[in-house]
Amino acid sequence: MASETQSDYYVVLGVERDASGDQIKSAYRKAALKWHPDRNPENKEEAEINFRMASEAYSVLSDPQKRPVYDRFGHAGLGGRGFEGGGFNETIFEEFHDILGDLFGFDQAMGGGGRRGRGARGQRGADLRYDMSLSFEEAATGVSTKIRLVRRENCESCKGTGAKPGSGMAACKTCGGRGQMAYQQGFFSITRTCPACQGAGQVVREACATCRGQARIERERTLEVGVPAGVDSGTRLRMAGQGEPGTNGGPAGDLYIFLDVKEHPFFERRGADLYCTIPVSFPQAALGAKIKIPTLQGETELEIPEGTQSGQIFRQKGKGLANPHGGRGDLYVNIRIVVPAKLSRDQRRTLEQLGQTMKVENKPVDRSSTFFDKVKDIFG
Repeated sequence: MASETQSDYYVVLGVERDASGDQIKSAYRKAALKWHPDRNPENKEEAEINFRMASEAYSVLSDPQKRPVYDRFGHAGLGGRGFEGGGFNETIFEEFHDILGDLFGFDQAMGGGGRRGRGARGQRGADLRYDMSLSFEEAATGVSTKIRLVRRENCESCKGTGAKPGSGMAACKTCGGRGQMAYQQGFFSITRTCPACQGAGQVVREACATCRGQARIERERTLEVGVPAGVDSGTRLRMAGQGEPGTNGGPAGDLYIFLDVKEHPFFERRGADLYCTIPVSFPQAALGAKIKIPTLQGETELEIPEGTQSGQIFRQKGKGLANPHGGRGDLYVNIRIVVPAKLSRDQRRTLEQLGQTMKVENKPVDRSSTFFDKVKDIFG
């Protein structure tokens, strides 16, 4: 970067003379990042000079009144200085706190003593997590249940101040009640949150005996939770405002309930749809039959048509789970033909007679045949 004396502001920021306000702001942010003294500990003196020059250039080029004067008359038109009164523009870091203050995690002010602290801001309370286990039936139908939750709440004795009732608060001696501490670094000062009062600017005169000055105590609360029908493992329920209370008037956090649904011994779940396998005998599959099958709403009748094949699937519309977003899933019944492991003498004789009338050539089936596709669906 150029020498600190009489440097062209456009060259300092590396922008064209017709640069827009946003381009100038962006260039200044990059220069501030590059030349901030805290980021250049090994070459701090040069960094301070360049940082000062970039701030001076930005203060002029971002000012709608100063920039035209500078463009026409240069430094001479500004009296040889880029800032009023021979110093830095006191509003530069106020206006662009997002560029510098938030960038480095602290408030900055050019010049002597820094700014007065902002005081403690209200902070949102912490969110809490609760893990809940549900049976398959509870998840399917929905349930209203109660949970016990331990959380840190404001002490009732001191109203969340940490001070003994009647003792009141005193100004923090460390920061003088400002809530922030100023530190000099080079040509500017840095303000940070006071470590003694955590930015509140006040400390307790005498600690509350109930919470020992901590302002909060642990309490067990019983909350009623409504679980909607059709939830699944991994579902997260949010109870707004049931987390820990905020500080300094901030809002309370939320409670998040994470659900774990146990598996069903009979039904397999796929979203809101259910799948099950029903065994049938060869005569039932060959001749057709009406069988009873279970559903979540109780038993229902399923008609097996004549010539049903093993692996064939029948759909029962609306017999699945409720969908939390609306509607219901379906029930899919997979038919499995059971071959008996042992036969009586009469059964064997009957099957042998049947076999004489149902000759099947045991040859490999062509891959393009319908039968091959069915077998592939069953075992694939």
